[in-house]
Amino acid sequence: MAIVLLVMFMAAAFAPLLFRYVGRNAFFFLAFFPLAGFFYTLYLGTLVTPERDYIERFRWVADLQMDIVLRTDALSWVMSLLVTGVGFLVMIYCARYFSPSEQGLGRFGAVLMAFAGMMYGLVVADNIYMLFLFWEGTTIFSYLLIGHANARKQSRRAALQALIVTTSGGLAMLVGLVMLHVLTGTASLVAMVNRAPAMDLGQPVIIVAIVLVLVGAVSKSALVPFHFWLPGAMAAPTPVSAYLHAAAMVKAGIYLVLRMAPGFAETPGWVPLCVLLGVLTMLVGGWRALRQTDLKLVLAFGTVSQLGFLTLISAFGTRNTALAALALLLAHGLFKATLFLVVGVIDHRTGTRDLRKLSGLGRQAPVLTVIGVIAALSMAGLPPLFGFVAKEAVYSSLLELGTLWGTVAVIGVFLGSVLTVAYSLRFIWGAFARKDQVKECRYAAEHFDFLLAPTVLALLTVAAGFAAPAIDGLLAGHADPLPGTGYDYHLALWHGLEPALFLSAANIAIGVLLFLGRARVEAAQARVPAWIDLHAFYRTSMGWLEKTASRVTAKTQRGSLPFYQGVILAVLVAALIASLFMLRQWPAELLLFEHPAEVLLLVLVGAACIAAAWANKRFMAVVVVGVVGYGMVVFYAMQGAPDLALTQVLVETITLVVFVLVLRRLPARIGEAPGRIKRWLRAALGAVVGTITVVTALVVLGARQAEPISNEHPRMAYEGGHGMNVVNVILVDIRAWDTFGELAVIVVAATGVASLIFITNRTARLQRLDGVRPEGFAARHRMIDDTFGKGHRPPVAVLPAETDTAGGQEKTLEQLRAEEADRERRSSRNAWLVAGRTLAPQNRSIILEVIVRLLFHSVIVFSLFLLFAGHNSPGGGFAAGLVAGLALILRYLAGGRFELAEAAPIDAGRALGLGLAIVVGMAAAGFFFDGAVLSSTWFSWDIPLLGHVEFVTTTLFDVGVYLIVVGLMLDVLRSLGAEVDRQQEEDHERAQAENVLGEREMASRLAARDAAHGSRGPKGGNRL
Repeated sequence: MAIVLLVMFMAAAFAPLLFRYVGRNAFFFLAFFPLAGFFYTLYLGTLVTPERDYIERFRWVADLQMDIVLRTDALSWVMSLLVTGVGFLVMIYCARYFSPSEQGLGRFGAVLMAFAGMMYGLVVADNIYMLFLFWEGTTIFSYLLIGHANARKQSRRAALQALIVTTSGGLAMLVGLVMLHVLTGTASLVAMVNRAPAMDLGQPVIIVAIVLVLVGAVSKSALVPFHFWLPGAMAAPTPVSAYLHAAAMVKAGIYLVLRMAPGFAETPGWVPLCVLLGVLTMLVGGWRALRQTDLKLVLAFGTVSQLGFLTLISAFGTRNTALAALALLLAHGLFKATLFLVVGVIDHRTGTRDLRKLSGLGRQAPVLTVIGVIAALSMAGLPPLFGFVAKEAVYSSLLELGTLWGTVAVIGVFLGSVLTVAYSLRFIWGAFARKDQVKECRYAAEHFDFLLAPTVLALLTVAAGFAAPAIDGLLAGHADPLPGTGYDYHLALWHGLEPALFLSAANIAIGVLLFLGRARVEAAQARVPAWIDLHAFYRTSMGWLEKTASRVTAKTQRGSLPFYQGVILAVLVAALIASLFMLRQWPAELLLFEHPAEVLLLVLVGAACIAAAWANKRFMAVVVVGVVGYGMVVFYAMQGAPDLALTQVLVETITLVVFVLVLRRLPARIGEAPGRIKRWLRAALGAVVGTITVVTALVVLGARQAEPISNEHPRMAYEGGHGMNVVNVILVDIRAWDTFGELAVIVVAATGVASLIFITNRTARLQRLDGVRPEGFAARHRMIDDTFGKGHRPPVAVLPAETDTAGGQEKTLEQLRAEEADRERRSSRNAWLVAGRTLAPQNRSIILEVIVRLLFHSVIVFSLFLLFAGHNSPGGGFAAGLVAGLALILRYLAGGRFELAEAAPIDAGRALGLGLAIVVGMAAAGFFFDGAVLSSTWFSWDIPLLGHVEFVTTTLFDVGVYLIVVGLMLDVLRSLGAEVDRQQEEDHERAQAENVLGEREMASRLAARDAAHGSRGPKGGNRL
């Protein structure tokens, strides 16, 4: 199972590359992976018995019972077959559904494959926290799939609506699962269900937990009152609707109810809530389906109705109802996926899904018609199809319960089935029948492989009806261990004359009459007002939320940074003072300093702090704040912490550079000085914060009673991490999870900073030197292009130095540009920095260029030394990445943005992504070495000439850290450096162009004035 998951996610990762070279036929390659998962699941079926499940377990966070546990039992086996089998057919279908010119097809294929992996992981995950991760993973990927056509506002809204509704329900479910974990003492879902009968299920805390879990299931499976998101999700491509909204994602809630019902069905409120919501959803969905004119919406509301049907039969937790629920779940997946795929073919070849515009399709596409009719009749529950077998099982299992809620369920199923028959016939009539006064549509013939997926599903629907006894044996593995009522029902196409058969015949007959009287039904529906419109309620709620957020933001976010800081510091002071007052035991003695030099350092840092507070210019404030940072470097060095000192000096240096880059877009002065009252208020707040912070630090350091765990770090670093640099081993081994989270934050921060600057294209690379002229040349020519039009000869008065009339021939602007570019390429070959000549002469420093040329490669080599030596000596991936970043900063400062592009001709986002991928790969590799995430191992060799060599796998983790830090530095230099340079150049060019245009406008006005007065210049020319 773990291999299936890993392979699916790897296929998703490489899908965009595959689509780039193969095009839409890449779907055929992707289809292989769910097909392989299908056959592997079939094989697991031979290993699973009612007494024994197949389990794969991997250690993760064992102390929190967060091990990765994958389990295949009878229930998850059936769900896995549905997920992988339908996934395979949908992939085949996609290869012909999308046109070769479809935009974003690689992204779509990757997301669809990742969704399949998430759904497979959801049904095999036994640990509740892993279940939740996969649960939310399906939500995120379904959001991306629904919003595939992101240029359409409807798709974006539908995707966001589905995300908000299902994510909110998922969070409620997580709270309920955590409560059940605490109450049952286990994080295993199966063990939790097994322990439930021995508990007092009437406890209020258990009831609350169960209700919260049901909220997650109900929202995921689109039951009332959350049903409105599913019809809206029909904005997704049809293959998405067939897979997510018929066979996979919406079944997640049903799966959870089926899984938990055997243990928690006796909980007060479980059965009534599930039955009432199921019946209401079945009726609302069926009623709404009869009003739709879009075939896809008919199926969408029909899906809502069927999900209510599945929920109410899954809730009872008895042997016969569980068997009926599994049969209905399988039947629904087959016929509803078929119907959605049929609608996709119709839309693809007729250009419409509106049943009012479709006519005569049955005769033009007989094969498609047969497929659609088979699936629709199975949905209606007509023999000999599998839908009929499943519905018979539902009726029989509910009738033999003999309880009040069983009776309510029977009545609800009967009424809902009447509506199901009616909208099934409406679908057949709307899609394939010939309608009077409607022009017959033109249907373009399809290639057979486009009809392959719906054909296979339709054949399975027919075959399953006749093979019901064999399927009964497959589904009984989940049902047989459950408690029964003394009568074991078995799936079969014919059970003789029994109440279930009469109920089926009655609802079919009434459903047919309801369809035949559809005109009257539609008129009656039109007269019924929509008393409760939950979709409108959602829109109103979201609008109210946005308005409230805007008002709260307007009140609290006043645009004043001192105000924000003041609020934060005031809360901090209040919290610390309250904590100090509650302290019962204060330290008996205080150690203020260990060496007199620390006092001198304190005076220096204190003076710098005061100077920073009094500075009235930004640059001065940056410098004195830097003095504080370098003072901390000295303090770390005095305390015997070379790693911290090295990192601090690098961070402080880079921070100074970043501040300077930012200052180019800010005024030189900090701003108006506050009034005297505000100044003293700020000073008082600063003094209080400093005093309270110092007191808190002294109290905390003196209040320690237990032996600090840091005393064991040297031994753990050497024996467990095989390194002598304790700091580095802590970062990449002992507390690697913390580092992993921090790296994720770095990637997000880098992306956020770049996104604020690169408004149009965040992933664009820096412009290379090819074709770039010295500063001033390109700018002037762009100005001339904007002013006079590209390719025109400029007047001599405008560009005298760049127009050659020697020999009586005037050179064009393009010829001048080509000659200048050729001279630039020849001259740059011998330059100290290849892009130095792109800078204006007043901005160049030959000394700096020479120094950078001499130091750059040495600094890069030194960064690599710090990277690989950091496990035993001061250094590591973070410090090494900062050193490499300083080297890039030097190249940028010496040669500008074009020089930076020559020094690092890579995309910063790819460096960040590659580094994060290496870190994730290192985390996953721990499974293969030690069976735990982020565990490390080491190898040693005796190599001639080199001697004894050791290699620790955490070095690879450090390489990922190195790449992430380098990517961060590139992003900072690209955004705050190079992009700001480019924007300033454009502003300067725009100003020059406006000046030229202004002069031309003034000349035109003068000429008009002279013409009005009859005054002309020499030789009839304008005076200008």
